[in-house]
Amino acid sequence: MEKLTNKEEEVMQVLWNLQRAFIKDMLPLFAATNWHYNTLSTIVRNLEEKGYVAHRQFGNTHEYYPVISKEDYQNHFVLNKVVSGYFNDSYKDLVAYFAKQDKISPDELREIIKMIEENP
Repeated sequence: MEKLTNKEEEVMQVLWNLQRAFIKDMLPLFAATNWHYNTLSTIVRNLEEKGYVAHRQFGNTHEYYPVISKEDYQNHFVLNKVVSGYFNDSYKDLVAYFAKQDKISPDELREIIKMIEENP
């Protein structure tokens, strides 16, 4: 699986939310970026070449849909990048960080431990 550019990630976020969409349906969601139809179409076709998106053809137009779930992408790139880049490849250090920042309560930590023990 190839890492996505920031623009490709933006498009994937939209597709993950919509589940299926034509370029014309996605374009208004990028109004702030002022993208042209062809720009968005090129990005979506690049995503298709990378294996993230597929399409169904309806006449001359294509309806695009994600092939890879958001969770799979997060697990493969986002979380691994954070853990390796900021926590020395240690999930323990990641959890410890959140505990020190009061982002995880002791009850939540116990719940996480229970989940781990029940799901070896």
